[in-house]
Amino acid sequence: KLCGYLNKLGIKGPIKTWKSRWFFYDENKCRLLYYRTAQDINPLGSIDLSSASFDCKMENGEGVFEIRTPSRVFTLKAISKQAMMYWLQQLQMRRWEFCNTQSRFPSSRVLSCSIAFVSCFFFTFVDVVDNEDFLPLVKTPTEAVGLKAASLPAPQTSIALQNISLKHPWTEIQNTVYNICGSKHLWGNNGNVFSFDEFQEHPENRDEEQEAEEGTLEDGKMGPRLNWIRKARWMNSGFPGSEELSREKNSMDKVSVLQQQILTLTEEVKSQKELVKLLHKALEAAQQEKRVSSMYLTATEDKDRLELVRHKVRQIADLTSRLEAHEQEKKELEQILTLRDSHIQELKEHVRLLMEKNHAKQEVIMTLTEQMARELSDPLQEANTITVEALYKQQEEIEHLKDDIDAYKTQNQFLNSEIHQVTRLWTRVAENEKALLMKCACLQARNCQMESKYLTVLRKLQEAVPGLPSSHAELVRNLIQEALQWDVKEEAEEALSFELNTALCPSSEYDEYGFMTVPDYEIEDWKLLAKIQALEIKSHKLRSQEIVEKPLRDRWKSIGELNPSAELKSLIRSGIPVEHRQRVWRWMVSRHCSPVPGHYQQLLESSRSTEHPACRQIELDLPRTLTNNKYFSSPTSQLIPSLRRVLLAFSWHNPAIGYCQGLNRLAAVALLVLEDEENAFWCLVYIVENLMPADYYSDTLITSQVDQRVFKDFLSEKLPRLMAHFEQYQIDVSLITFNWFLVAFVDSLVSDILLRVWDAFLYEGTKVIFRYALAIFKYNEEEILRIHDGVEIYQYLRFFTRMITDGRKLMNIAFNDLNPFPMKLLRNRRSMHREELEAELCELEQIKAAYVKERAEQGP
Repeated sequence: KLCGYLNKLGIKGPIKTWKSRWFFYDENKCRLLYYRTAQDINPLGSIDLSSASFDCKMENGEGVFEIRTPSRVFTLKAISKQAMMYWLQQLQMRRWEFCNTQSRFPSSRVLSCSIAFVSCFFFTFVDVVDNEDFLPLVKTPTEAVGLKAASLPAPQTSIALQNISLKHPWTEIQNTVYNICGSKHLWGNNGNVFSFDEFQEHPENRDEEQEAEEGTLEDGKMGPRLNWIRKARWMNSGFPGSEELSREKNSMDKVSVLQQQILTLTEEVKSQKELVKLLHKALEAAQQEKRVSSMYLTATEDKDRLELVRHKVRQIADLTSRLEAHEQEKKELEQILTLRDSHIQELKEHVRLLMEKNHAKQEVIMTLTEQMARELSDPLQEANTITVEALYKQQEEIEHLKDDIDAYKTQNQFLNSEIHQVTRLWTRVAENEKALLMKCACLQARNCQMESKYLTVLRKLQEAVPGLPSSHAELVRNLIQEALQWDVKEEAEEALSFELNTALCPSSEYDEYGFMTVPDYEIEDWKLLAKIQALEIKSHKLRSQEIVEKPLRDRWKSIGELNPSAELKSLIRSGIPVEHRQRVWRWMVSRHCSPVPGHYQQLLESSRSTEHPACRQIELDLPRTLTNNKYFSSPTSQLIPSLRRVLLAFSWHNPAIGYCQGLNRLAAVALLVLEDEENAFWCLVYIVENLMPADYYSDTLITSQVDQRVFKDFLSEKLPRLMAHFEQYQIDVSLITFNWFLVAFVDSLVSDILLRVWDAFLYEGTKVIFRYALAIFKYNEEEILRIHDGVEIYQYLRFFTRMITDGRKLMNIAFNDLNPFPMKLLRNRRSMHREELEAELCELEQIKAAYVKERAEQGP
C-alpha cells in the first residue's frame, strides 16, 4: 500500500505553514487521501490524480514536489530526496495503471453498420511497456513510506495546535472522539493500538459497512460508527496484527514504541483540553437556551410568554450589536495589523541596511587586518596561506556544483518521464475520442436512415389514405403532421476536429450558404419529400466522412498554388471543400476573364444616373430569387441590394443581352460563394460570355433551344430504354430540362449537390451540364420506367430531382458511367441542330410574312 507521512503546504493569506499529514492512496478512485494522523477515520481532503501532473523543482528545496490538478496546486514535502522520488515514481505508476483501466474501449461489433466504414478506427488498447528508462526504480524508504511508518509517531510541530486543520472542524472532532474512545478500548487489548478485532465480531454491521464504503470521502460528515467500521476494516487489511508485531519486535522496541506513544498522547491531551474548553462553552450556551425554552413552554399566561419572547428579542438585538461591535473591532484590528506589518517591513529594511553597513565595516576591518598581517609576516608563508584558502574555497564550490548537477539530472530524468507518460495518456485519449466520434457518426447515420424510412412509409400511407377507414386516415394525417414538425437538430460534442465537425455538429435550419436544409414547400407531399431527402443526405455525409471526405480535405490542404492539371480536375469534380471554394472560384474566373479595375464602379455610376430599360424586370425578379435561402427570402434580406447592383451593372456591361430571366439566380449563387459584389459580377460575366455559347440569353434563346435538341440526341444514345419510354407516352423532356440548362440547375438540386455541379461547371464548361442532366435521368431511370401513364410521368418529373440523396453516386454516373463524352461531338451536334433550327425559324418567318401579306390584301 502506498501511504506515509508528508508535509503539506497550507496557505492562509500571507501566512504559509507546513503541516504534517498522513497520505494514503485509494486505488479504486485514483485519489490521494490525507489525514492528520494515521489513526484518524475521516480524511481532511483528497487529491484527484487521474487528471493531475507532477513536478519537482530543485530551487524549492530538498524533498519538495508539486501535484498539479485542474483546480489547484498541492505542494508537498518528503523527509528526504529519496522519499520524494519514490512518491513521484509511485504516483506516476498508479496514475498510468488507473488510466489504462479506464481507457479500455469496446470492440466495434456493437454496431453492424459501422464495420464497413469505421472498424479500422476502433481500438482495443494494450498496455505498452516503456522502453525508455528515463528514471530507474527508486528503492522503497521503509522508514518513511508504507504501513510500518504508521506505527511511528507523527512528526511533531513547534506548536501543538498548529497541525490541526481549521478548515475541517467537524472532521477533527470526529477523529478526536474516535481516537479517545478507541484508545480506551484498544489499550486493554494487549496494548496494541492497531488491533481492531472487536469490530469484526459484529457480522450484523455488514450492510452498514457497505453503505459506508459507498459514501463520498470528501464530505467528511458520515456517522462516526460507520467511519470506525470502515477504518477498522482498512486497518485490519493493511496493518500487521499484534502477534506479528510481537514476533518482529523485541521488548526494547516495545518500550521505545510505548514511550513514543506516551509522548504522542501527551501532546494529544493538550490539544484535547483546548477542544474540551470550547465544547464546555458551547454546552453552557445550549443549556441556557434550553432553560429559556423550558420557561417559555411552562409559562401559563400569554403575557409571560410574550415577556419571554421580548426578552429573547432583546438578547438577539444585544448579540447583534455586540457582533457589529466585534466586526468593527475586527476591522480596526486588521487595519492596525496592516499598519504594524508595514512598520515591521520598514524596520526589517532598516535592520537589513544596518547589517549591510556592519558587514561592509567588518570587511574593511578584515581587509586592513590581513594587510597588516601580510606586512608583518613572511611573504612566502603569506602566499602559501592564500593559496590553501583559495583551494579550499574552490573545492567547496566544486562540491556544491556537483550536488547541483546531480539534482538537476534527477529533476531532468523525472520531468522527461512525466512528459513521456502524459504525452502517451493524451495520445490515448485522443484516439479514444476519435473512435467515439466515429461511433457517434455511425449511430447518427443509422438514425437518419431509420427516420428516412419511417417518413417514406408515411408517404406511401398518405397515397393510400383514400382507401383507408376514417380513423386510420386521421391517424396517418396526424403522424405526417408530427413528422413534419420534427426538428432536424441533433446533439453532438462541441470540441470536435474540423474534419468531423461538418458532419457531427448540431444541424441547423440553414446550411453554410444560407440554404434551408428542409425547404418550406406549400404542398405537404413535397415537404415530406424534402425531409426525406435532407435525412438521406445527412446519412450519406456521415457515412462517407472519414472514408471519402477526410482524404479529399487532406489533398486540398496539400495544394499550394493552383495550376491546371489532371489531378486538379479530378479534385474539382469530387467537390471543393467549403473552406477552399471561394479561393478556387476566384482563380477559375480570373483565368478566363481578367477583371478591369474600376470598371464595376463605373457601371454602378451609370445605373445611378440613368435608369436601364431592364430595371423594372430586375425589380420583379428579385423577390423570386432563391426563396429558400435566408439571404434572399424577403425584400429586406441581406443580399438583395447587392444582387440588384450586380444585375444592373451587367445590364450596362452587356447591352446586347441587358437582362434575361435566369441571370438573377446565377448572380445570387456567385454572391453566396464569393461574398463580394465585384467578384460576383465578374463571375456572371465569365458564365454568360465565356462558358455559355453566344445567344444563350438573347431574346430568341436560340442556343438554349439548340442545346435541348442536342440533349435529346444524347439521351437517345446513352439511355435508349428511357427515351423510348418517353416517346411511347409522348413526353417532351425539354419542358423539364430547359430551365436546368438556363440556370445551371439552380433551384432544381439541393445546395450540397448544386455547388459540386457548379465547381466542375466553372472549370470545364457547359459539357458538365449535359453530363449531370443525363446522370439525373440515369439515377432515377428505373423509377421512371415503372410509371405507365403520361400524366403521372410529368408529375414525377416535377419533383424527381428531390429524390437524389447521394451526391457521390450522381458524380460517378456523370463522370464515369456516361463516358466517352467528347467535346468535339458536342460542338458538331450544336452546329447541326443550329442550322436546322435557323432553317425552321426562317421558314416560320416566311409563313408569317405570307400570312400577314394575305391578310393585308383581303383588307379589313
